Parts: sequence; C-alpha cells; structure tokens
Amino acid sequence: MNRKSKVFRRFVLRFDDICPTMHWKTWLAIEDLLIKHELKPILAIVPDNRDPVLQVDPPAKDFWQRARYWQSLGWTIALHGYQHLYVAKAAGIVNLRKKSEFASLSESAQEEKLRQGTEIFAREGIHSRVWIAPGDAFDEVTVSLLPRFGLDIISAGWFWEPFSGPHGVTWMPCQLSILRNVPSGVWTVCYHPNSWSDLDFEQFQESLEQYKGEITSLDQAMTERPPRHARWCYRFCTSPRLSSLLLRAQLKLWKMWNEKKLNYASLSVCAGLLE
Repeated sequence: MNRKSKVFRRFVLRFDDICPTMHWKTWLAIEDLLIKHELKPILAIVPDNRDPVLQVDPPAKDFWQRARYWQSLGWTIALHGYQHLYVAKAAGIVNLRKKSEFASLSESAQEEKLRQGTEIFAREGIHSRVWIAPGDAFDEVTVSLLPRFGLDIISAGWFWEPFSGPHGVTWMPCQLSILRNVPSGVWTVCYHPNSWSDLDFEQFQESLEQYKGEITSLDQAMTERPPRHARWCYRFCTSPRLSSLLLRAQLKLWKMWNEKKLNYASLSVCAGLLE
C-alpha cells in the first residue's frame, strides 16, 4: 500500500539589527507577541552599533539587561557582526549585493572584529554560537575564523534545511522575509523591524496566528531535521545566483499550484450550491 509522506515544514523566526538604539515601540510590541505565543526566535544583536541607520531611538540604558532576559527565555542570541559598518564593496559567498563589514578584509582584520564583538558579549553575560553577518556578506575567511570564537552555526544562504559545511560549521539557511505558505523544509524568516509601519506589525500579528503551530526554535529545528552531511549542499548554498534562482522558482511554482487548488475548490463549492 502506498502511503503519502507527511510534509515536514518548520519556520524559525529571526530578527536583525537588535541594538540599544533600535525602534523600541515596535520591538516591545513584537516582544509581547513572542512571549504570548511562547516562541523562541533568533535575535541578531550588534555588539557595538555604530551604524547611523540603526540609530532610530535614544539608546536604552538597560539594553544588556534586556538581552540577558531574552537569553533566559531560551531565545537564541546571534552575533550580528561587530559595529554594523559596511566598509568593503564585496558580496561574499552567499550574497550578491557588494556591501560588507567582513567580506574581502584580511584575516587579521576580520579576526579582530570577531574578537572584540565576542568580548562584548562575554562581558555582558551573553552566550552565542550563532553568526549573522550584516547584510549576510561574509567570505570563506570569515567561516574559517568563526569556530575560534565558539561560533559554529551560520544563519544565511539559500537551501531547504540545515547542513554541515567546512570547518565544522553548521548552516541554517535564511530564505524568507515574511511567513507564508511554503513547501516542506526548514524556513528561516528574517525580519528588520526598525523600518516597520503599523501595517507591517498587523500583518506580522496575523501571520503568527496562522502559522504559530509550525514555528519552532533554532535548536528544535536542528533536532527535528539534523543537518545534512554532503559537500554539494555547501557548494549549492555558496552559489547565490543558482541557489536563489532555484528556490525562488520553487516558491513561485508552489504558490501557483496552491492558488490553482484553491480556485478549483471554490469552483466545486459553487457548482455544489447550484445543483
């Protein structure tokens, strides 16, 4: 007897540009929702923000106390670069936009940024093993340096699920900017709430209600779907033109197929009413 395989779909929420000067009104509303639904997101914290674009509100004096609270909730804290300053015109290995804080810099320069960033975390009692580069721009030198600082997970790139790459680093791909209907896989949804409008927040709230049963933490996602061990996964993910093209095409076809099924179901209901 043929049995249909059960679709495995999980979402991991990721919030970027978390820092003392972020948009606090929006963030506090998001935080309340996450706690209400008992969700455990990834928070990408900038250790020493110097990017004027991220200076939205006056700095919160209790920022690191808040960060320790998020950590106590079981939320994943990620090292989001060092100062969030784009100092190089380089795309790195998973991005196409040539704008980076790390990619193309010397090994010593990158190592110093990582050292200073992780020292700030350590001083503030923040423990992290997750790396998120500003603009998702980093290179193979960056990857080789991460394990020296206890960072063995990268959130970046286009793929369907976690996989193991060079230097003993696990990759958790990041493919979406909103919660949406997608096929089987582990899907990281990356949000930048500093620029959200009231409508953006309302749409986020609605999407949480719709998909909350499939949202999980980073650790749980990797437990349910252990990282693949295959060289082609890394090669595919670090070929951004190819990987983004194929995954975008898959998402487009999935959307079209589901809209077709929905239209067919609607026509069937209408036909039944006319009988």
